[in-house]
Amino acid sequence: MKSRIFMYLFIFSVLLIVFQYVNSKNIIDKYEKDIKIFKSKITDNEKEIAELQEQNFELNYFNIDRNEDALTYFEAQGYDTDQLIPAIIDGLYAMNDYEGEEHPIVPYVSMTDSKLLINKVRVLNHKWIIANFTDGEFWGEIFVTYSIDENNDLKYKLVEYFLYPKVVG
Repeated sequence: MKSRIFMYLFIFSVLLIVFQYVNSKNIIDKYEKDIKIFKSKITDNEKEIAELQEQNFELNYFNIDRNEDALTYFEAQGYDTDQLIPAIIDGLYAMNDYEGEEHPIVPYVSMTDSKLLINKVRVLNHKWIIANFTDGEFWGEIFVTYSIDENNDLKYKLVEYFLYPKVVG
């Protein structure tokens, strides 16, 4: 009787070991499959990140923050570019606060009940700015030059402008 109990225990132990082996093998295979999938996704994401970084670099090419010559120009004149560049941008945005119908720098009058407002400004270098404007329905862009006079006042001069035609549809 004792030998039968040992035989049953042995068979049960072998079955338990086989079950554990199969179960562990399935888990390991699943983990290896997941690892391969994640490695593939990581590789794809790294490629996409590299492409986006290159695209970002290209998009920011015409930006004063990346233009060492323009920054050096201001620094040579004794200006702190960390304060000057936001002041240049804020000067254009401050023009959005105007009375009447005519914007101080945008050469168009609003064709809606809203005022024309400058939305986005990009300082290209130490002389040029590009900005877009809208009245909520019509959009356009302006090309502006700027300078700093002897009293350290910013002077803006409109060089070129256009208004996108309204698309009917």
